[in-house]
Amino acid sequence: MKKHSESGTKPENPVIHQWGLKRDITPCFGARLVQEGNRLHYLADRAGFSGAFTDDVAMRLDQAFPLMMKQLELMLTSGELPPRHTHCVTLYHNGLTCEADTLGSCGYVYIAIYPDQPVPQ
Repeated sequence: MKKHSESGTKPENPVIHQWGLKRDITPCFGARLVQEGNRLHYLADRAGFSGAFTDDVAMRLDQAFPLMMKQLELMLTSGELPPRHTHCVTLYHNGLTCEADTLGSCGYVYIAIYPDQPVPQ
């Protein structure tokens, strides 16, 4: 949905919806994963980036993301990531940090993935 002022023009500061856990870290990839039992589903329209990843970091994210998803599914199975209670878990893989929490939503897992070290600008 596009935001417009009453005059029909776009506002100077459009509202940007950030998916995933809110973190003051740039660059950061955030997503809201759909939980179905102990399985997680990624929906591209429920994900986004804050800042820009370098090509190297983007490639590492592509490699690490499926492994992080599997690890989060195992944490759901073991109860380490409880669907009905807020409890943040942290994973580290391939120079990336992944924070995940259900926020007690009982149906979603919110994630934020960012480089372990700040990316030089």
